[in-house]
Amino acid sequence: MAGASTMLIALAAFFWGISGGIAGILLDSGWDPAVVSFYRGFVGLLFALVWLLFQRSHSGLNSRQLWFWSVVAGLGVAGNFTFYFLSIEYGNVAVAATLMYCAPVFVYLVSFALKLERPTAAKWLAIALVMVGVVLLTKLYAIGASDLSLMGVGTGLLAGLSYALFIFGFKYAAPHGSPSAVLTIAFTVLAIALLLPADIPQVISVINAPELPLFVVLGILGAGLSFLLYVVGIKHAAPALASMVAMVEPVTATLFGVAVLSESLGIIQMVGMGIILITVTALSLSSR
Repeated sequence: MAGASTMLIALAAFFWGISGGIAGILLDSGWDPAVVSFYRGFVGLLFALVWLLFQRSHSGLNSRQLWFWSVVAGLGVAGNFTFYFLSIEYGNVAVAATLMYCAPVFVYLVSFALKLERPTAAKWLAIALVMVGVVLLTKLYAIGASDLSLMGVGTGLLAGLSYALFIFGFKYAAPHGSPSAVLTIAFTVLAIALLLPADIPQVISVINAPELPLFVVLGILGAGLSFLLYVVGIKHAAPALASMVAMVEPVTATLFGVAVLSESLGIIQMVGMGIILITVTALSLSSR
């Protein structure tokens, strides 16, 4: 069971990495990030609803705490999708995916503030190393001379912060109901939150657009199937192992960006990416 769970998590992370590349193609085609995020979440909602129909017992939908924390999770994933795609638009897939992978750092900082995690010198050092990695990866020391922008860097970090919000929301909602109920509420909140500011004519035009298959694949791989695989896999996988396997996502996104979108990373950027991935994984391993 542990081996199968690891494979499920790896597959989910692989799908998330591919979805970042697909989003890059759609953004290059002129689609608004909010529209791309909406369809990713909407397809995820359809999957969650079907899953909920098969798990109607013990759903916990009558729990106020389930609804509250699921709404928090929904706002987190809405911000994560949108800021991630904005970071891709203003930067590139590799940098956006790696910055989003900094989410555990934000989880630690919030945990320190709420006294859920005990700060140590080693953890502060790890956080400092991540920041050094961010500077190297994004070339903040020469932002004006690079192909990145402060907007791309900022939205990438906000994607990580939003993902941390989703982690907390899902963590506190899970004890009060089924994962399918949590995801259904979260994706419903996402759909509403992203539809309101979106360009409605562009949202409607997707139905007849030649890129419709890409939107469908993005939703299936980036939200529907991947979240289902991850939630099922994480039940029987050790957290430390799951953290290491999750590195598949930024690596896949980077390879997709290089192979399909003709993106490139310099040696210094690759060193920065390595520092971030290794340090964040070490942080996750040491977490309670």
